[in-house]
Amino acid sequence: MAEVTEDIKFNDDRLKEAKRYISHYPEGKQKSAILPIMHLAQDQWGWLSSGVMDYIASLLTLESIEVYEVASFYTMFHLQKTGKYVMEVCHTGPCVLMGAEDTIEHIENKLGIKVGETSVDGLFSLKTVECLAACGFAPVIQIKETYYENMNVENVDKLMDELAKN
Repeated sequence: MAEVTEDIKFNDDRLKEAKRYISHYPEGKQKSAILPIMHLAQDQWGWLSSGVMDYIASLLTLESIEVYEVASFYTMFHLQKTGKYVMEVCHTGPCVLMGAEDTIEHIENKLGIKVGETSVDGLFSLKTVECLAACGFAPVIQIKETYYENMNVENVDKLMDELAKN
């Protein structure tokens, strides 16, 4: 089991929620709570550092590698510090056909970053992801749980300007 530093702990509300998730599964099957607990952790810290993943492993009585494997599989989990807004641009067939590559290039140029990087002001990170299952509204960008559909250069500029005000 992982060593956890004292400064990495859920706040009281999140710890209560994590214990509630774990309680849904029989002894020895607590790993089944890994995804919601990883979401709780990312919500608290913004990303899943190795220390945070070690903490999750300790809560679930797992080896750290078991958490690392899950975290590295799903694009929804961030393994490095991100900006306030993570722009996840769908980069599969229908979105590419409808202009996702132009949208990605525009975001890169506007922010002075490449995919996988964060803007200097810390507001935006850019990721490409696999299908977001909104092909009829391509290209699609997801930020947290919100989908932004039919995104083109003009729509992206409006979205980024609006988010920068918040």
